[in-house]
Amino acid sequence: MNLQAKLAKLEEAKAAVKAASPARERITALFDEGSFTELDAYVDCGAGVGVITGYGSIDGSIVYAFSQDVKSCGGAVSRAHAEKIAKVYELAVKNGAPVVGIYDSNGAKVSEGQQVLACYQKILSMSENLSGVVPQVAVIAGSCVGVNAMMAASADISIMAEGASLYLVNDGGDTSAKAQAEAGVVSMVASDPMDAVKKAKEVLSVLPLNNLELAPISEGAAPAPAALDEKTASDELVKAVSDADSVIELGGAYAPHVYTALASVGGSTVGVVSVKGKLCNTCSGKAAAFVRFCDSFNLPVVTFVDTEGYKEGTCPAAAAKLAGVYAEATSAKVTVYTGNAIGAASMAFGSADIRLAWPTAVISALAPATAVEFFWHDRLKGVEDTAKARAALEAEYADTEASAFTAAASGMVDDVIAPADTRAALVMALDALASKRVQRLAKKHSC
Repeated sequence: MNLQAKLAKLEEAKAAVKAASPARERITALFDEGSFTELDAYVDCGAGVGVITGYGSIDGSIVYAFSQDVKSCGGAVSRAHAEKIAKVYELAVKNGAPVVGIYDSNGAKVSEGQQVLACYQKILSMSENLSGVVPQVAVIAGSCVGVNAMMAASADISIMAEGASLYLVNDGGDTSAKAQAEAGVVSMVASDPMDAVKKAKEVLSVLPLNNLELAPISEGAAPAPAALDEKTASDELVKAVSDADSVIELGGAYAPHVYTALASVGGSTVGVVSVKGKLCNTCSGKAAAFVRFCDSFNLPVVTFVDTEGYKEGTCPAAAAKLAGVYAEATSAKVTVYTGNAIGAASMAFGSADIRLAWPTAVISALAPATAVEFFWHDRLKGVEDTAKARAALEAEYADTEASAFTAAASGMVDDVIAPADTRAALVMALDALASKRVQRLAKKHSC
C-alpha cells in the first residue's frame, strides 16, 4: 500500500473515531477554538470505549480533560476506558496542568469484574494524589454514579447540569443538581451541559495552572460605584469591592450564612469569604474547605466578618477546624470587620496578615447584652424603665468597649477605614502582601 492509500485510510479512520457526539462537543467547547488534541482515539475504535480524552488550551494555557460518552457503550467504565483517563492524570502530573472531568456514564462495565475495579482504584488514587497540586474541575453532564460520583465530588470545583444525576448508591433519594447543591456536594449548578462546560472554562481562566504557579493577572476594571454599610448583603459587598464582572460564587446553595467566591481585586485572583449571621457546623465546614482550597493554590483570602458568634449546639470541633485552617494557611490573608465580630467566631477569622474594620464594627469577646449583664449590672439598679436603660447601656458598650477604635488601640485591628474606602484598602493590602513567604514546621498535614 503506497503513501497516498495509507493517507486515505488515515482519513477514513479519523472520520470513524471522530463522529459527532455530545461528549465530543463538550470537550471541544471546553478549549480555545481549534486547540483540542485527542489522545488514544484509536483504542478499541471498533466499538469505542465510552470516553474521549485529550488536551488543549484555555486562554492559552494547557489543560487536560476527559469526556465520558454515554452514547458509546453507555459510557461504561471498562479497563480501556479507565486506562485512557489514567493517562490524562499522568500527563497532568508531569506537566503541572489542570484536569477537567466531564461525567456522563451509567457506571462500570461489570462484565470485566476485578479488572475494572483495579483500574477504578488507580484513577481514584491518582485523582486524590493530585489534589492540591493542580486544580481539578468536575462537570456532571449526565449520569454520575458509584466511583465516578466519588471522583466528581472530590474535585476542587464541581459543576452540575440541571437534569443530570449524581449518587453513590441508588437508594431512591434525590439525585438532582438542586439537591446536590443544597447538600454542598457540588459547587455550581448550570442550566445544561454546555453551560456547565462554559462555567468550567470561566473558573479555570482565573486559577493558576498548579500550586507552584501564580494566578493569571487581568486588567482589573473598577466596579460600578455602590454605597456600602453594615446592612449590605454579602453578594453586593463582594461585587462592590471586586473588579467588574469578575465574581464567581461557589457553593451558593449551601450554608448561605457563609458566602464564598473567586474574584479579581486590582487584577489579581482572590478567594472571598463573607460571613453574615450566626455560624453553625456546616457554615464552618464550608468556609474551612474553601480557605484550604485557596491556600493550596496560593490565592489570597479576603474575609468580611459580620457574625454574632456560633449557634447553640455548634460542635467545638467544627469551630476548631475553621480556626485551624485560617491559622495554617500561608497565602496572603486580609480580614475586614464590617459588623459584629463576637466571641470565638471573631477569633477564628482574626488570623490574618492585615485586619481592617469599619467604624460601625462591634468586636468583643461577649455580646453587648451579655457584657452589660456581667460588668454593668449595677448601673441598672433603681432605674424605672429597665428595658430602656439596658438598651442604652448595650449601645454604650458597643460604642466604647467593643468599638473598632478600642480594638485598634488593643492591636486587634490594624486600621479603621470608611466603607467607601474598602476596595482601595484591599488593593493596597494585597499589593503589600504579594511577595509573602512563610516557612512552616515540617509535617505531613494537620490533624
